[in-house]
Amino acid sequence: MRLPSGLRKMRFPQPLLGGLLLRRYKRFLADVELADGTLLTVHCPNSGSMLGCSEPGSQVLVSRSDKPGRKYAHTLELVRVGATWVGINTSLSNRLVAEAIAGGVVAELAGVEAIVPEVRVSPESRLDFLLVRGEEKIYLEVKNCSLAVAGVAMFPDAVTVRGRRHLDELGELRRQGHRAVVFFCVQREDVSSFRPAAHIDSQYALALRKAAESGVEVLAYRASLNPEEICVLTALPVRL
Repeated sequence: MRLPSGLRKMRFPQPLLGGLLLRRYKRFLADVELADGTLLTVHCPNSGSMLGCSEPGSQVLVSRSDKPGRKYAHTLELVRVGATWVGINTSLSNRLVAEAIAGGVVAELAGVEAIVPEVRVSPESRLDFLLVRGEEKIYLEVKNCSLAVAGVAMFPDAVTVRGRRHLDELGELRRQGHRAVVFFCVQREDVSSFRPAAHIDSQYALALRKAAESGVEVLAYRASLNPEEICVLTALPVRL
């Protein structure tokens, strides 16, 4: 698929509904009370722990889908943490990153001509993207980051065996001579750097350092968020 040029922002197709988070449970469900008192059970598109982003009473914004057949018509999109909105919908991360690459925001990936999503790299798994630039192939795995501690964005927010496997696969592709990149899409604005959350998953932090030492590129970019749109804009220093 060819990539158009020009910066674009991911706009929500309909105005989001404001409310309060009552609880998040069963990983993919949350109960929300809208401003008018309506109680909703909504889809929570985040398989992580949402550490720091799931406190009862938090302000939230939810979207509504008109797609027929959905068990839950509403989706949890943003959670207010302190003075910032945090994007917890991990299904948006790939789109946000692809738009940033297409718009020339990601300097390290400038000049990419085409992007192929969901590329199988082993019998067991796929990576998010294959980027094509001339004869060069760049394999890219995207991770959504919603956790922050003292102004530092961190990943993961729970132990992730799957995440370590992706790093191993990127390392193998690098050894084969390809560029390999892990990209942390930070969906919050109150951070100034990124580092792995070693206090949560020390094995992932170690695997990330080893991957970087083997030549896997580690990128972190911060998004700008508001109730109308989300856009990946700013590179963050990565401290391993």
